Amino acid sequence: MYWDGEEHPSVECPIGDFFGIGHGVDQPFTSLPIRVSSNGRARNCYWPMPFARSARITVTNESEVPCAAFYWYIDWQKHPVLPENIGYFHAMYRQEFPCVMGRNYLIADLEGRGHYVGTIQSVYHVSPGWYGEGDDFFFIDGEPEPSLRGTGTEDYFCDAWGFRQQDGPFYGTPLWEGYDTGDRGTAYRFHIADPVPFSKSLRVEIEHKGSQNFPDGTFSGFIERDDLMSSVAFWYQTEPHKPWPALPPGPERLPFRDQVLLVGAEAVATARHSEHPLQVQDLPGMATGGKQLFFTPADDQGWVEVTFTLDRERTVDLWGKMLHSWDYGLYRALLDGQELEVMDLFNPAVTPVAHRWGRRQLAAGEHTLRFECVGKAEKSQGFFLGFDALVAREAVYSRPPEKDLRDLQKPR
Repeated sequence: MYWDGEEHPSVECPIGDFFGIGHGVDQPFTSLPIRVSSNGRARNCYWPMPFARSARITVTNESEVPCAAFYWYIDWQKHPVLPENIGYFHAMYRQEFPCVMGRNYLIADLEGRGHYVGTIQSVYHVSPGWYGEGDDFFFIDGEPEPSLRGTGTEDYFCDAWGFRQQDGPFYGTPLWEGYDTGDRGTAYRFHIADPVPFSKSLRVEIEHKGSQNFPDGTFSGFIERDDLMSSVAFWYQTEPHKPWPALPPGPERLPFRDQVLLVGAEAVATARHSEHPLQVQDLPGMATGGKQLFFTPADDQGWVEVTFTLDRERTVDLWGKMLHSWDYGLYRALLDGQELEVMDLFNPAVTPVAHRWGRRQLAAGEHTLRFECVGKAEKSQGFFLGFDALVAREAVYSRPPEKDLRDLQKPR
């Protein structure tokens, strides 16, 4: 967003993060200045955004997927005059993948006169544990000691004793998956009733500290963590503002990379299965191009096996892209004979669902994914199964397993 013909934008941010959710996730929630609905696809904000002469708003698709539908409303009012020295709306995205050891995570570094109105913070856990023991710091007008110093990350975001998924007018955690490796979270805090004013400058930092288990079996409840962190700062100030570094390219803003290990539709030709029909079904909305493996047993004795091969050993988070529907059954998913999950695939409406199957160490060579029907929900009209894909997720940065975080605490 460019106000009054400025060279450097006052708002530069990924759309999802600007509207309160990181990681490219579609998730509904409600706050006072932002509301996201339609399962995360309808995004609305109500920050006042004054300008004197012109406003220019651009949107760029940096995905490999073409944008099939995009529309917008921009509501504005024309006034005879604006107050002198009015503050212009700003929003800046930052990320550290991973957080830099030995220094706090920087949320904002501002110059000018204005007031700070909000923070959105997203985290991707590189290792198990609680990331949010870090304190927040607000250095106002160049002061050597911060005027505002918090007591912990969840305290700054107005929660306590960790996070849980919730939302509200001024604070919330609309995305919280837990404390394990690969879990994601996003928290917001809007300083609408309690803005932070500054006359010359403002620097906002937060520690990235929490709990950590070490390879030798010891534990620390308060130590720097190297999670993947991103944030959005919101503020108003008089222009000109201090330019900030360019936004990282789209693919570099995702904290993880997904690789499809197995496509259900492609595996139908070589799958082993019980004496029940197995076919490729065309179904728009599938992650792998509108087709799925469709298995239609008439009872709870059906099973189907598909295989995939890895050229090297890998440690990954596994996700099963399944379909849920009104005539789908209960299935046990097994990988190389080990149970992953018993899935209830019933849903009144046809719905793609990603099932998380945890972190797995997979050897090089062939692997077998097996689905066994174990019944159906009472409301389900059948025992069917729809399998879209098996996906491996890896963080863009992962610490070598033998690396002890305590080594990174030593002075340099």
